[in-house]
Amino acid sequence: LALLETRCIGHECVPSICRWSSAPSLPTYFLHSSKMSEVETAFRKFAIYGDTSASGNDMTGKNFSKMCKECGVMDGKAVTSTDVDIVFNKVKTKGARTITFAEFQQAMKELCSKRFKGKSPEEALQAVYSLIEGKEPGSVGTTKATKVGGVERLTDTSKYTGSHKERFDESGKGKGLAGRQDLTDNSGYVGAYKGAGTYDQTH
Repeated sequence: LALLETRCIGHECVPSICRWSSAPSLPTYFLHSSKMSEVETAFRKFAIYGDTSASGNDMTGKNFSKMCKECGVMDGKAVTSTDVDIVFNKVKTKGARTITFAEFQQAMKELCSKRFKGKSPEEALQAVYSLIEGKEPGSVGTTKATKVGGVERLTDTSKYTGSHKERFDESGKGKGLAGRQDLTDNSGYVGAYKGAGTYDQTH
């Protein structure tokens, strides 16, 4: 006991147990570092979306809303765009226009209970982070040609008729000026007159 007292000088001790002998357990709110790093990676990808000069350390409200929508945190029922905006303004620093990753985590704690009602706070947060990890913003890369509605029909040159048809060759490539029939004709003849150029030959 004397040895124990020597080791615990300056600390509050109970018989045979030093209160400082064991590290405090971390709250279950925090996930394993590997999983959290995936969430942080997703956060950074969405944070720089649309802004090449962004550092990825903080996120705008617009990108936060995009992330919540594309990852499924915002489902339009339990969590709406209004809920997302309210939480964003609640967690961000007063006067700031962006949130940090730490504030983002706080926002997820606020939203997870709405998104996964009936689950414990820890389970709900795990579920929300599972939606986010490994995700990245949509519409990355080149824009795909749309085939919606009448666009495909309108862009199919094989179906063109009349003067429009003359502006493209068999492969559908435009002929440029050569394909236009409305070039200025200074010959003195009426447009499309079949006897053009015959007057000088007969007189």
